Amino acid sequence: MSATPKPKVTVILANLGTPDEATVPAVRRFLKQFLSDTRVIEIPKPIWWIILHLFVLTFRPKRVAEAYASVWSNDSPMREIVLEQTQLIKQRLTDENHQFDLTVVAAMTYGQPSIYTVFEQLEKDPQEHVILLPLFPQYSATSTAPLYDAVAKWIPKQRHLPGFTFIKDYYQHPMFIQALTDSVLNYQTKYGKAEKLLMSFHGIPQPYADKGDPYADRCRMTAKLVAEALHLHEHEWAISFQSRFGKQEWVKPYTDVVLQQWGEQKVKSVQLLSPAFSADCLETLEELAIQNKELFQHAGGGEYAYIPALNSDQAHIDLLASLVQANLDALTHTLAHH
Repeated sequence: MSATPKPKVTVILANLGTPDEATVPAVRRFLKQFLSDTRVIEIPKPIWWIILHLFVLTFRPKRVAEAYASVWSNDSPMREIVLEQTQLIKQRLTDENHQFDLTVVAAMTYGQPSIYTVFEQLEKDPQEHVILLPLFPQYSATSTAPLYDAVAKWIPKQRHLPGFTFIKDYYQHPMFIQALTDSVLNYQTKYGKAEKLLMSFHGIPQPYADKGDPYADRCRMTAKLVAEALHLHEHEWAISFQSRFGKQEWVKPYTDVVLQQWGEQKVKSVQLLSPAFSADCLETLEELAIQNKELFQHAGGGEYAYIPALNSDQAHIDLLASLVQANLDALTHTLAHH
């Protein structure tokens, strides 16, 4: 008798994306795709089209390309890290789940490897189930939701649909908090403890939060749990939001404002952690590690250090694998033959 075929399951690890190369044309292409998403920019389309094409895509790509070039190695840091994370998680999950025919792939909402290319693969090779893990620890309509949108665009065109699981986020998962806490402690074991720890998260416009995006609250919860795990007193840490863009008010306090104030207060040393990023990228390596250091020290501050994102850290891989594994365990009861 022939063995029953194993159910096919695909796990997608998805991050935001990055340009194909650190050049002006590549950055312009990437920014056009990213900033044309109505989830990201909620300005009425005709008005935004004019601003985007006449101003943003005319002037911004040169500056952004230079910034990317400063952190680029063989490839974009984010893409290198996401592909490495995918390899490690694939090894782990494949070893532990012989009951499934398992595929683990990386995807980006914007740029390559594109989430839409992944869906084309699924069409050629229909799956019983798809597990989508957005690599954003704190859900936001500006980062996580576009991945849901990509799925929603794909669904109406399909006849043979898989089951779908979305892992919304993991902002207060004990393994996530532990991984962040350990990354700070390991860093401090090597380099000593700073006077202040700043946890800086990517910002969103304040009106988005007012309309119900839970992101900022989730960031505050992550920061609070990490501070508690590190047994920090109130004066030893702060939370802030970086990378604002345009004229409107964003979620506060702003990272650059906090660092400016600490610089003026002659704070001797600051360590900065960015718990919203699962992979180091332009916003962490260039904006946080370089620009903000200059700002802080220029204002009169002392030592400044950026503590790297969790990247391919063992504890981070353990966390991500366990989030997926919990869902595979659930599927064992519905899909797999015992």
